Amino acid sequence: MGKYYAESIIPDELRRNFDVYDRVKQLGIDLGSFEQHVGSLKGRNIAGAVIHQSGLVYLSGAGGGTLPMNDDPQRVHQGQQAAQTIADGHIRTLHWTLACGGEGDLNDVLYTVKVLGMVVSTDVDFNSGPAVVNGYTARWQSVFGGGFGSFARDGLDEGGYAGVHARTAIGGFTGRFSLEPEIIVAIPPALAEAIIRQRGWVFPLPPQVLDRVTAGRASAR
Repeated sequence: MGKYYAESIIPDELRRNFDVYDRVKQLGIDLGSFEQHVGSLKGRNIAGAVIHQSGLVYLSGAGGGTLPMNDDPQRVHQGQQAAQTIADGHIRTLHWTLACGGEGDLNDVLYTVKVLGMVVSTDVDFNSGPAVVNGYTARWQSVFGGGFGSFARDGLDEGGYAGVHARTAIGGFTGRFSLEPEIIVAIPPALAEAIIRQRGWVFPLPPQVLDRVTAGRASAR
């Protein structure tokens, strides 16, 4: 477990009993490299993630899929696959947000707070918004724990509940894609403060911070 997670206020019976990265590996989620995924904030008007001193981490919405949704089962399945891919991207973003400066990692995630899933559909009779966003929820719980994930049996994940979240799933938006989820997670306030003190609250990194963090990684090798 992560250092900050070990020192958190989570009750013993609700603590994860697995390494998150073991599940990431088993599920085939590619986290990539520092060079690929830790970039500069220069020229960007939207952050991928923002860390609040309280311990909340807000990840920006990410769109995915190539088709708007309707209630056809095959189309819903395509949307669920797109949602899973987006979840993988958010897991990757969260990893580098927490780990790029060496302060923490995914094992320090305490729990998941909220998912908002906006599903693209111009069909006024569309009822499958929640079903589409289930693709995102299932993937997230597979990694962090929850009864809807791949490691659950009979609706129970013996590894814990850190992936379970409040959720809004709504359709009716327009666009040439399938859905856009966003997510909020909780990390220990001490970790949030450590990150903010060392490199600020925003990811990707401000240019001067990126230079310093990159140089620090090089000198540590």
